Amino acid sequence: MLSFLATDILTFSWVLALTAAVVIGLSKAGIKGIAIVNVTLMAVAFEAKESTGIVVPLLIFGDIFAVIYYNRHANWKYIARFLPWILVGMLVGVLVGNDLEESTFKIGMAAIILISVIMMYWWDRRKSKKVPTHWLFAGVVGTMTGVTTMIGNLGGAFSNLYFLAMRVPKNEFIGTAAWLFLIVNVLKLPLHIYVWKTITLETFLFDLKLIPGIVLGIFLGVKLVTRIKDDFYRKMILILTALGALVIFFR
Repeated sequence: MLSFLATDILTFSWVLALTAAVVIGLSKAGIKGIAIVNVTLMAVAFEAKESTGIVVPLLIFGDIFAVIYYNRHANWKYIARFLPWILVGMLVGVLVGNDLEESTFKIGMAAIILISVIMMYWWDRRKSKKVPTHWLFAGVVGTMTGVTTMIGNLGGAFSNLYFLAMRVPKNEFIGTAAWLFLIVNVLKLPLHIYVWKTITLETFLFDLKLIPGIVLGIFLGVKLVTRIKDDFYRKMILILTALGALVIFFR
C-alpha cells in the first residue's frame, strides 16, 4: 500500500489530491457531474485501485455535510426504489474488480455514459413529461451505479442520469443523492478495508489532511448552487457528465 504517504509524497501528487478534495466538496454541495474529475485526479496522483480507497472516506465526509444541509429535500421513494439495485451492483463490482482489466472497464463505461447522455439530451429536446416507470430502468441504471461506484467511485454519473430521467427538482435531486451516497459509501468501507485492503490507517491519516480542501469546495459549491436555475442545472449536469466520460476514456 502507500507506505510513503506521511513523508515522501510528491508535491505534484499533493496538489492533485488537494484539488480533488475541493472538487469533492463542490460535488457534495450540489454541483453534480463534476465528481468524475476528482476520480481522475486521484488516479493520476496514485495507483488507480489504491486511489479508490483513499477517496471513500473523503466522500463520506462530504456526504455527511450534504445530508445535514439538504436533508429536508430528500425523497426516500427514489432511494427505496434505487438502492437495492445499487447493492447488487456493488457485490458484482467486488467480485470482478480484482480481475477486470482497467482498459476494458473504462472504455465500456465511458461509452455507456455517453450514450445515456445523448439519450437524455434527446429526451429533454422532446420536452416529454413522461418518466420511465418500468422496473428494468431502475434495475439496469442502479446495477451500473453499484458496479461503477465500487470499482472506481464513479457511480454518480449513472445516478445523475436516473434522477434526471425522473425529472427530480434541483434541491430534491441534491438531498436525495446525499442520503443515497452516504449509505452507499459507508457500506463500501468494510469492503475496501477487509476485501481489497485499499483503506489503511496511513490512508486515513492522509485523508484528514485533505479535509480543508473539501470544506472549501463545499463553501464554494453552496454559493454556486443557489445561483443556478433548474433548467440550467439539468443542462450543466449533462454536459459535465459527458465531459467526465471523455476524461475517463482518454485518461
